[in-house]
Amino acid sequence: MADLLLQDFAVRSAERDADATALAMDGERISYGELVDLRGRLAARIVAAGIEPGDRVALLIPKRPMAIVAMQAVMEAGAVYVPLDVDSPTARLARIVRSAAPRLILSVAAVADRLDGLADDGIATPVWSVEAEPIEGHRVRGELTRTDWDIDVASPGIRVRPEDPAHLIFTSGSTGQPKGVVVTHSMVAAFVDWAVDYCGISSADRVSGHPPLHFDLSTFDIYTSLAAGAELNMVPPTMSVDPRSLARFIRDRELTQWVSVPSVLTYMAKFDAVEQNDFPVLERLLWCGEVLPTPVLAQWMRRLPHVRFTNLYGPTETAVASSYYPIPSVPEDESIAVPIGAACTGEELLVLDESLVEVPLEEVGDLYIGGVGVSPGYWRDPEKTAAAFVPDPREGAGDRRIYKTGDLGRLGTDGQFHFLGRADSQIKSRGYRIELGEIENAVTPIAGIRECAVVGVEVNDFEGVSICAAYVSDEDLEPPQLRRHLAEALPSYMLPARWLRLAALPKNQNGKVDRPRLREQFLEAEAERRKGHG
Repeated sequence: MADLLLQDFAVRSAERDADATALAMDGERISYGELVDLRGRLAARIVAAGIEPGDRVALLIPKRPMAIVAMQAVMEAGAVYVPLDVDSPTARLARIVRSAAPRLILSVAAVADRLDGLADDGIATPVWSVEAEPIEGHRVRGELTRTDWDIDVASPGIRVRPEDPAHLIFTSGSTGQPKGVVVTHSMVAAFVDWAVDYCGISSADRVSGHPPLHFDLSTFDIYTSLAAGAELNMVPPTMSVDPRSLARFIRDRELTQWVSVPSVLTYMAKFDAVEQNDFPVLERLLWCGEVLPTPVLAQWMRRLPHVRFTNLYGPTETAVASSYYPIPSVPEDESIAVPIGAACTGEELLVLDESLVEVPLEEVGDLYIGGVGVSPGYWRDPEKTAAAFVPDPREGAGDRRIYKTGDLGRLGTDGQFHFLGRADSQIKSRGYRIELGEIENAVTPIAGIRECAVVGVEVNDFEGVSICAAYVSDEDLEPPQLRRHLAEALPSYMLPARWLRLAALPKNQNGKVDRPRLREQFLEAEAERRKGHG
């Protein structure tokens, strides 16, 4: 797979069976042959417009099969795609677009309001529609529609190097500016090679596509499916808030593999959406992005004794997942978290101390990742790149680098790695990696706010880690008002779920916010709330 590019997966699958379904959603089906044909025509138009290898093309497209076609077309043109969250506030989208500096935006009429917002914010990037319907906003007129490029024209077939970027994934940044992670063809191809082999995915599989397309976990679904010639069943976003609809989706589509973040599994378990011996053709269930509570895992395993369960671990900076742990049996002690396991092929996990020396077995240290999945770094940010991607300190490492995850961990005597939480202000909530500093930076400018601090608190419900905001205000500001203000600057998954208005924030001896004490205050308030409802 040394010279393989991500767009090659679909071509190889089309050569095996062009009529097999590649993408399915809401009654729409696109075969492998159609996928390769459609993307080639769009790629030809992109190249004809002057887009060159390495240029960025932003995708502001709701989750649908044509979004996958657009991704493929951008890479076929030798360019780099930048998936955008259509539900993000315009101000945040504008920050990402300015950072990525795309030469083109591919979109659809359904999000014309977002495009208008970008135009109002000074974004003047040309916009094309990937559908026949033109984009008609008050400030934006789509220059090209599918009827313009859906003609018989040869694909440009431009080749870049495997180590070149395939896409940029923007994650939360502590300064308020989202960080763009550079994801190369070779990073994803190496992971897909391992994943297809480990999971045994074949053309007979029907794979879930649950995560949003701007979220790096979707890389797993998309590229393992295309590589194996499997059928990718894209889950409509509206189902994510309805656990019984999700369960019905797995049954009706007869999925053989389900991949999601743990909060989805917890949500489905909480509402008892999964029946005993449910999903008879489901073979594999995998999760990644945060910790799955062991009691929830045990419930799923008891309900689905025929399914294989696997815990995946890894940040966006190392291409989806770097380690895995197959769950051997229903956990006997539900108070113990399951390990994150052993490194995937070509990957390496290290537990190091502050001097970058490996710590002894069973001792806690900082988790680092090395190997084929490590990103070149953050987009146009050498300072952050140098801080997170450091030279491998071991003798004979040459110019290899390792990535500091910001997580704490230990390597057990059983050879398994264990995750022990974050070492900084970053949390995982509902599968999203969130810098709490970005939320604080959005709260502080609100009129009347004197001080604020945001912490992640384990609240023992389906959310796992809950975003909790404490504030001191000169005015009579209530949480609903603050949420309305924040909704204009932050996506919904970053909005605090719990609020505390305090006379003063707790401080430690150094005069800094005492975050451990603040977490205790939230837990105390939650205990009082539950007692009141008891």
